[in-house]
Amino acid sequence: MTSSVLDLAPVVPVVVLEDAADAVPLARALVAGGLPAIEVTLRTAAALDAIRAIAAEVPDAVVGAGTVISARNVSDTVAAGARFLVSPGWTDALLDAMKASGVPFLPGVSTTSEVVALLERGVTEMKFFPAEAAGGTAYLKALSAPLPQARFCPTGGISLASAPSYLALPNVGCVGGSWMVPADAVSAGDWARVERLAAEAAALRD
Repeated sequence: MTSSVLDLAPVVPVVVLEDAADAVPLARALVAGGLPAIEVTLRTAAALDAIRAIAAEVPDAVVGAGTVISARNVSDTVAAGARFLVSPGWTDALLDAMKASGVPFLPGVSTTSEVVALLERGVTEMKFFPAEAAGGTAYLKALSAPLPQARFCPTGGISLASAPSYLALPNVGCVGGSWMVPADAVSAGDWARVERLAAEAAALRD
């Protein structure tokens, strides 16, 4: 795996799974479409089993855990096979746990002060969340001049249409989004549609 989550693919699918049985076929469809980094959010009871299944059965996927908000989340997801961690925000305790985990992590920020505080602690890669609500591309562009060492994965409200304007920014490595994993396609098991949408998203870097 590349040393940075931000460089794996232009888009990291943000996946919410109600049924762990969907995890493996969904991950295979995303990988086939060209999106190997997959963030499974801890918003459902199925999340840990989903991470476990993808880690065990889809070797080409780089499965990560999203909505990580506690030290317990960190230990549980890494034990399940998560290869990166993403949080919507951070505290000192959460940051310490993520640093100690041994896997790459993206702590969430939405203000300049949070970015500076992370830089002070030696963290240069972050999630910008909720991207659209927190100021979008204009905000990130404004951050790039005083804080060029900070790199971001903006997530929250981003679509296929808006992703290119984020990816064009010098301080954005990738974006997070869920438009390539629509709930109706997942519930119907329409993996061909997921693969098609993933391929469209993967082509954004070309």
